Amino acid sequence: MFEKSVAELGRALSAKQVSAGELAKLYLDRIERHKELNAFLDVRPEVTLVQARAADARIARGEATPLTGVPIAHKDIFVTRDFASTASSRMLKGYMSPFDATVVDNLAKAGMVSLGKLNCDEFAMGSSNENSYYGNVLNPWDKTAVPGGSSGGSAAAVAARIAPAATATDTGGSIREPAAFSGVTGIKPTYGRASRWGMIAFASSLDQAGIMTRSAEDAALIFNAMLGFDPKDSTSVDRAGEDYTRDLKRGVKGLRIGVPKEFFGDGLQPDVEKAVREALQEYVRLGVELVDISLPNAALGIPVYYVIAPAECSSNLSRFDGVRYGHRAAQYGDLDDMIKKSRAEGFGPEPRRRILIGAYVLSHGYYDAYYIQAQKVRRIIADEFQQAFRQCDVIAGPVTTSVAFGFGEKAADPVAMYLSDLYTIPGSLAGIPGMSIPCGFGAKNRPVGLQLMANYFEEAKLLGIAHQYQQATDWHRRTPAGI
Repeated sequence: MFEKSVAELGRALSAKQVSAGELAKLYLDRIERHKELNAFLDVRPEVTLVQARAADARIARGEATPLTGVPIAHKDIFVTRDFASTASSRMLKGYMSPFDATVVDNLAKAGMVSLGKLNCDEFAMGSSNENSYYGNVLNPWDKTAVPGGSSGGSAAAVAARIAPAATATDTGGSIREPAAFSGVTGIKPTYGRASRWGMIAFASSLDQAGIMTRSAEDAALIFNAMLGFDPKDSTSVDRAGEDYTRDLKRGVKGLRIGVPKEFFGDGLQPDVEKAVREALQEYVRLGVELVDISLPNAALGIPVYYVIAPAECSSNLSRFDGVRYGHRAAQYGDLDDMIKKSRAEGFGPEPRRRILIGAYVLSHGYYDAYYIQAQKVRRIIADEFQQAFRQCDVIAGPVTTSVAFGFGEKAADPVAMYLSDLYTIPGSLAGIPGMSIPCGFGAKNRPVGLQLMANYFEEAKLLGIAHQYQQATDWHRRTPAGI
């Protein structure tokens, strides 16, 4: 049963081949069996089983949605009433929220059953999940390799079949990169599609909720319940609800896929390039036309991102001072000393580094030189995507420069770590939807992801194009050994 997709589980529940309670117990057992992965931070079987019983009652009344009774797990960036919400930080250790994030609430209203909270990089800052206060998440494909970050727990849980789906967030690539490293499907929608209410903020103009599943079809089903206007979020886009499954059966013949030359230059490892180019040729066999395009300033995405994101991070995390929110030091002299010690003890090295960078670029004399200039280049990058979409329907390329790397290989070199997001950050800066789908294996038999990006509000088209590839291949059905 744990090998079934979200769509298949929904049909099995509807046909009463299995109950929500039986499914919940199955996945809770699997979580316990694979606890060495460290994917979950908080599991409360009593809470999960209550939700499962409510789902079974709903099914019995004939009021079920296609997702009622299907288990899901949530990244520990979304606050939840029934599970601790820590952002994988000591700063929020043991924090219990008085409310659920809108994304969590929307999925609960559809009847999904929560399995618990998932490990991630501290405050979603990182590309390897090595920044969690609660320890590394292991990659189910190779436990010596990172699962990617910051949504490493989400990716590992779906890859290991200990959750059929998991929420995630993407600021500069934190859904797509771990999805690629862990061989699962991950998608971030257009900025503003998903509510940020109840997401613990990192960089507010970039943070976006998304989903990790085994297939594009599953992601489309969950998006139907998860996305929508939220008046509590000032950046939420007020648009009519959509059926994100509507393009799943539409073929791709005649579509044009843009291939940016800048995504196939220096730094891209041969094993990744080979898998991505083979995936593009599969699309050609399905009737797609490949179009050469250019995103000339895409490489500036990394420096631009690491000005804007830390600037917003330094502002958002200023609230955690031991007075209003967060960890408070046990020993201190006066108020200033208490705040200094609380923040020094509560934040790990990566949040401290980004807070310092952000405070610097926002300081008097440097604001215009760095922050304003970065915002101008961000606009140029977004405009280049619009020019590209005049030549093609979607854009495709690699997600990362390499397959998953080993623990510690890049930990001592933050710049090398930041370059992991070279191909994902431009789309984040532009605010367009993007996803990663499994497309093969590279060095050491570690997964490779194909990145697909579409124009604003074209998630249904994006999911349909990904689904057609997954109908023609079986990379997304592969399972790690020992799982």
